[in-house]
Amino acid sequence: MPHQRIPLINREISWLYFNDRVLQEAADPTVPLIDRVRFLAIFSSNLDEFYRVRVATLSRLANLNEKAKEVLGYNPKKLLNQIKNLVIKQEHKFNNLYENIIVKQLADEKIFLINETQLNVTRGTFVKSYFRERLLSNLVPVMLDAHSPLPELRDRSIYFFVKLRKNKKTKLALMEIPDTVPRFLVLPETNNLKFIILLDDIIRYSLEDVFFIFDHDSIEAYSIQLTRDAELDLDQEVSEKFIDALAKSLQKRKKGKPMRLQYDAAMPTDMLDFLVSKMGLGKDSLIPGNRYQNFKDFIKFPNVGRPDLEYVKYPSLTVDDLTFGKSLMASIAKRDYLISTPYQSFDYVIHFLREAAIDPKVKEISLSVYRLAENSRVIHALINAAKNGKKVNCLVELRARFDEQNNIQWSNRLEEEGVKVIYGLPGYKVHSKICLVTRIEKGKPAYYATLSTGNFNEKTAQIYADHTLLTASKRLTGDLVHVFKAINKSGLPRDLKHLIVSPIDSRPAIYKLIDGEIAHAKGGRKAYMILKMNSLADEGIIAKLYAASNAGVKIQILVRGMCCLVPGIKGVSENITAISIVDKYLEHARVQIYGNGGNELIYLTSADFMTRNIDNRVEVGFPIYNEELRKEIRDIINIQLQDNTKAREINASNTNKYHKTKAAVLTRAQLDIYNYLKNKNPKS
Repeated sequence: MPHQRIPLINREISWLYFNDRVLQEAADPTVPLIDRVRFLAIFSSNLDEFYRVRVATLSRLANLNEKAKEVLGYNPKKLLNQIKNLVIKQEHKFNNLYENIIVKQLADEKIFLINETQLNVTRGTFVKSYFRERLLSNLVPVMLDAHSPLPELRDRSIYFFVKLRKNKKTKLALMEIPDTVPRFLVLPETNNLKFIILLDDIIRYSLEDVFFIFDHDSIEAYSIQLTRDAELDLDQEVSEKFIDALAKSLQKRKKGKPMRLQYDAAMPTDMLDFLVSKMGLGKDSLIPGNRYQNFKDFIKFPNVGRPDLEYVKYPSLTVDDLTFGKSLMASIAKRDYLISTPYQSFDYVIHFLREAAIDPKVKEISLSVYRLAENSRVIHALINAAKNGKKVNCLVELRARFDEQNNIQWSNRLEEEGVKVIYGLPGYKVHSKICLVTRIEKGKPAYYATLSTGNFNEKTAQIYADHTLLTASKRLTGDLVHVFKAINKSGLPRDLKHLIVSPIDSRPAIYKLIDGEIAHAKGGRKAYMILKMNSLADEGIIAKLYAASNAGVKIQILVRGMCCLVPGIKGVSENITAISIVDKYLEHARVQIYGNGGNELIYLTSADFMTRNIDNRVEVGFPIYNEELRKEIRDIINIQLQDNTKAREINASNTNKYHKTKAAVLTRAQLDIYNYLKNKNPKS
């Protein structure tokens, strides 16, 4: 559908407003102070990826002719300018928040983040000693001159741009700040006062030790960071040469086109002009900031103060009737179970795989993985299963953005250990999170499965809110057998009865479900949808939702990230409301609820309402049939819809206003969900 026919928020602009919600968490005084620092790090890391991928794509589109722009529905050059203006405003907000609020509040807690000018003799001696032992040998400046090209700057590395002055003569140098040394150094405590200094300032304090051979009167250093185009230029063909091609593309990624130069705004104009001319950067690529770049490292900011300066780490809850000392498959054979991470333990999934690896009756394990933990217990379970003589099939999606190198290494390890590795499908990313175990019972194959909204990743399962279904339902496992058979043959599954699998089924199935609600509304029956996802950007689905709203269908949307749909427009979307929850955990679950004339349907899925998920990826959506689990999911969604603490309203003005309900009681969904699940199983 052409862009101009329906109201839409541009996806890039909507994403920036999502990142602004992350910045709101850093500004929220009710968030523990150390976690506010970490939200600054998340904001910064998000923005890096945004430039590496989205802005890089827009830059490629910027040279299109007017006819091509009409097809796009927007002018990429104008959009890039709009993005830059928004980003600069957010960076100002970020810098003010960090320098004028958070650093001062840390000081109120007797935690002092000090720079090189604030070191006394004792702490200065400690820093110099640390510098000479740990840092000096890692620092090799590159001297610059007007006639030589600038050395190739690594993507997202921090560099010091250094000026040495002697009378009126100057020398310039570039020096990479090592990323193999911790970014923070905790200094010796004095009178219950805590002191932390950044690696950057340790080096600033010791610059004389680096440039001692040059005669100079003054020395100054300013930090810069270059963000490059990170999109891979790859043939879609999946073949034996694919890993080699991917590995080469990853090398190219480090040398991608410069997208953004962040620099210390205190840098003199002549130094900035020198960089810009040498790098051939346009003014749109320049983002002024403070003296510290690569703020994503602040995710590891040390808490040297009280424990309550961080969020309380709640113990993982158990799931009723599932115990680690008994067979999970014996329990799953009797009924379905739902694990809601991080509230409940992801260890159930690991235990399920470990049991399958050692059970003599298990003959085959098939698994589809997208993002894996660094030291993946999932992979170790599969390797042990292969060693125990099981047939193990593992589809590893090598094109999981920024996890490609990790996935290549795991793929090689799996193959070395006798696991059959499938490297995706031609033309499609496999984004589904599914596992099927084949067990021989009474001479016949019986199937056990896990289907999830999140990755088989025990690290992210501690902070991503997802749902995983453990099931032996023949309706679901029967379809899953066909899914893995198709994938094993590099094909797409068709004619499934219960699962909704992209790219074949998802769009027609979603349209049919929405049309069903429209028919109920037109028939005078109660009609509604509750849709939860990470992102909502597909124009076809948005047009369908607008049509449903106009027919009288009540639609409630929970969306964490970008939302291109504009709620609340009279005659278009007046029956649609949308909220976004940004809190301690990352809301990652995808849930679809349809009224269905009183016989409510509930689906969980790995897919967002984005064109790539619907048309260009292998995704698996699955219905929840167990009544108890349906009620549990509905209760969790209801708690989220009532959130009036961490929910923000999505609207045309993009103000990110906090969502206020009529309820007198404050509802904070993530805390209330934990308590809800805890109360459901008092043994937890």
